[in-house]
Amino acid sequence: MLKQLLEFKKTDRKWHMALLASLCVGIPVLAGYFTGHMQEGKLASMTALVILYIQSQSIVRRMVVLMACSFGMLVSIAVGLLFGFNPYVASLVLGLFAFAVHLVLYYLKMMRPPGNFFFILVASVALAMPHNLATVPYNIGLAGIGTMISCLLGLVYSLITLRKTQAHEEVLVLSKPPHVNFIESLTFGFFVGLSLLVAYLLKLDKPYWVPTSCAAVMQGVSIRHIWQRSAQRVLGTFIGLGLTWAILLLKPSILAIAVGIILLQFVVEMLVVRNYAVAAVFITVLTIFLAETGTALSDPTPLIRARFYDILIGSTIGALGGWALYNEKLHYLTARQIRKTKIAVARRKRN
Repeated sequence: MLKQLLEFKKTDRKWHMALLASLCVGIPVLAGYFTGHMQEGKLASMTALVILYIQSQSIVRRMVVLMACSFGMLVSIAVGLLFGFNPYVASLVLGLFAFAVHLVLYYLKMMRPPGNFFFILVASVALAMPHNLATVPYNIGLAGIGTMISCLLGLVYSLITLRKTQAHEEVLVLSKPPHVNFIESLTFGFFVGLSLLVAYLLKLDKPYWVPTSCAAVMQGVSIRHIWQRSAQRVLGTFIGLGLTWAILLLKPSILAIAVGIILLQFVVEMLVVRNYAVAAVFITVLTIFLAETGTALSDPTPLIRARFYDILIGSTIGALGGWALYNEKLHYLTARQIRKTKIAVARRKRN
């Protein structure tokens, strides 16, 4: 386990893909800074992360997926903005939304990382925003600006880097019986919704950190992988919070934070496929710079303490959810109960 925590894996990810992600995230942030609307710029930059879904080597499929995911981002923020008026409703809606996203992405053969993570992230952040129906169109418009920037830069990047458009691209996806995917989606949605409910019950200041951490940990492909990611996330978060605290004590300017977001995005994209624990250090700094306001950043000590407990709670729930997600006995019992229910419903219809 220790060897895997410190191991740097080989990858074929190109440096210019990390540069592209940095530009997509950085342009809205810098635009927000120079226009005096930094928080709006951060919101647009969050949805600009949709650029990470251009993984295909076919320019046609790449742009279709990118535009479809952009629409998904807008749906995510709309769901969050509309249903954040009550903690219990918000938790239920996030759980149902996470279930639907997981189910849809499987049928679209898009379960490769980042998978469902950024849709959950955007929805969670939107649920925690002040509920005001009058501002919903405005915030969705900001989110749309971020996705449009990513689509435009993604198209230019694809035209430059993809010399030939492949007519056919083979996508390797492990085939699962329909009931298995349904159970996995149901489990995923349950624990993501539960994590937000726990955050509300504990009266956490920024509840979206808990479901975001939970979803990040549950991205693993096996029980062992999920527990490993949980340990890596907690370790990386602990170091990252220390680094963030040290940076904020220096009282960086808003411009320095904006530039830091761009540089951190580049570093994260270069590291996340090599070593998740090391990447989690910079992910922590990046997410705090993106999600927190200037007022919170001016007083780092209580901020850092609160974020550590938030991420620890979310990672713990995610680890438990991962155990349920890949527990074969639980899958067998659930599948058997589903079959029994179908048989009982069929008999009632005949009678």
